[in-house]
Amino acid sequence: MSHKRTLLTAVTLIGIGVVFGVVLMSTFGTNALQKAFAADANLGAVQPPVTMPPLVQALDNQFSAVAEAVKGSVVYINVKGKPAKSSQRLPQEFFRFFGPDFEEQDPGYAPEGAGSGVFVTADGYIVTNNHVVENAKEDGITVTTTDQKEHKATLIGRDPLTDLAVIKIDGNFTPAHFADINNLRVGQWVMAVGSPLGLRSTITAGIVSALGRGIGIVGTNQRTFERNRYAVENFIQTDAAINPGNSGGGLFDLNGSLVGINTAIASQSGVNAGYGFAIPIDMVKSVVLDLMDDGKIERGYIGIEITTVDETVAKATGLDKVQGVSVHKVVKGGAAAQAGIEVGDVILEVDGKAVNTSNDLQNQIVLRRAGDKVNLSVWRNGKKITKAVVLKALDENNNFTDASTGSSNNESSSEPVTFKSLGFTASALTARQKEDYGVDGGVIITNVDPRGMVARRGLTADNVIIRADGKTVKSPSDLQKILSSKSKGDGVLLVLKDKEGSKLAVSIEIPEEKS
Repeated sequence: MSHKRTLLTAVTLIGIGVVFGVVLMSTFGTNALQKAFAADANLGAVQPPVTMPPLVQALDNQFSAVAEAVKGSVVYINVKGKPAKSSQRLPQEFFRFFGPDFEEQDPGYAPEGAGSGVFVTADGYIVTNNHVVENAKEDGITVTTTDQKEHKATLIGRDPLTDLAVIKIDGNFTPAHFADINNLRVGQWVMAVGSPLGLRSTITAGIVSALGRGIGIVGTNQRTFERNRYAVENFIQTDAAINPGNSGGGLFDLNGSLVGINTAIASQSGVNAGYGFAIPIDMVKSVVLDLMDDGKIERGYIGIEITTVDETVAKATGLDKVQGVSVHKVVKGGAAAQAGIEVGDVILEVDGKAVNTSNDLQNQIVLRRAGDKVNLSVWRNGKKITKAVVLKALDENNNFTDASTGSSNNESSSEPVTFKSLGFTASALTARQKEDYGVDGGVIITNVDPRGMVARRGLTADNVIIRADGKTVKSPSDLQKILSSKSKGDGVLLVLKDKEGSKLAVSIEIPEEKS
């Protein structure tokens, strides 16, 4: 009996201990949780250190609004390329396209790459870069829209000379709104939208850092570095981060309007290094309309080769200030030749709009078609004249030849003359040389100092000088008289012919010693 009482007492005590322990632990746990929540409530400061001013908040909201509004207009493009015929590797360059990476191709390997595009119509027309789709095999272009649906795309047309192309998918979509390029300013905020490095619907922001840039990449063979002389560049430069895969994507202003199509980057590594380049929207619109019409470009050409006027050219032609573009070459059968444009002319305006760089003039002409008439304001012999030019199309080979040169019939047998300060020697032409060059007079450059002034201006041995300072050159002594009559710092325009029969214009500045 005593044993039972002892056992009962022990059990009772254990029960009381368990109940007390549970109560104690419950109380402790509740207190611990309360203290923890209290500690959480005190993490971080109570308020932000500064309050966003209303104008800054409005700008912040605007970026978000634009991002939301435009992302549906930009698509991801996947491209399956044609099998490579041989092993290829492109050289590394500073300026480069950033579309599909087809750099390494083993024989028989079908490469695959990616880019971006922008809807330009509600029924599915998309603008992208030519270099994104140019190597695509048939049925090799797939478009993914922001709702993650995939669509097979049809190639409508390409324009390698502006690096633009148009493709199409079926459906109803949201096209981009086109900005007025005349309102675009350096320093203005812009947003780049595309799919860089496979990251779809990526949006970055920056400013317009320059306008009218030419970087010599459009129309350039990436293996030989030879560039098509009719390629057109007039890029918007921006520091909005763009990378491989952004090709063909949109550059938008803070109204959500499309100002350009992203095309290339300045980089030694192949990824963003601070600067990107976009094709301006006025050029995009012109090319897209042409390609949508029949898949072809009906572009008009003046038929000249040009260089931007510098101080030396301005002095040589008598311009009061450095402006315009100098006509370096006039091609046979072209619109300029028929309109009376001459080598050495300086084009100041196109239809009343000033042109101050080669890119300016190219951009004005690329907006027009063959058969359109343009009025060129031209500076010639110290006077401003107007020439009406009816633009012509290129032939099927994109090939022109220069007009023949008219000159004096007088023979010359004078001795060679060396112009030491300029760095070249001029000699009389032989009868055979006159026949080869298609000229009746002039002097041939027989030696050029590679460190001299004329070498830096582009003169080479075997060029024939036919005019200097607007005067016909018949002999080396004629050239010597013309150059000797000028003062230090004066500019002189030389008109030459090269071995291919092309007529060229080169401006030089008279140094201290004239001969």
